[in-house]
Amino acid sequence: MEQQVLELVGKLKHVDVDEEMLTMLCRCACARLDGLLIEGVKPQDCGERYLLAAAWLVLDWLEQLEGGGDITALTAGNMAVRREKREDGRRYCQALELMAPYLKDEGFVFRGVRG
Repeated sequence: MEQQVLELVGKLKHVDVDEEMLTMLCRCACARLDGLLIEGVKPQDCGERYLLAAAWLVLDWLEQLEGGGDITALTAGNMAVRREKREDGRRYCQALELMAPYLKDEGFVFRGVRG
């Protein structure tokens, strides 16, 4: 799967990163998704969703490494651009949303209040 993710990342965006580093990121993205899968679900059960989600994780991590973030201010006089980093990137959230049917529910659960 990691090799397929690596190929997909290359198709989605030209990346100026050492191939060894990119391979490590792909391996980590697959491990991240594997750890979130519902017990008994394998990456192959998720089809192309898994590959795309893992590729999005890699692209999000690369964007964060490159200092990516949201532009929050722009000044024309003396040209100043302000960029703020995001906690979780857009692609990270999209990847988890795409994989939602196959992921463990780790959300908040309200069980009741003693009265």
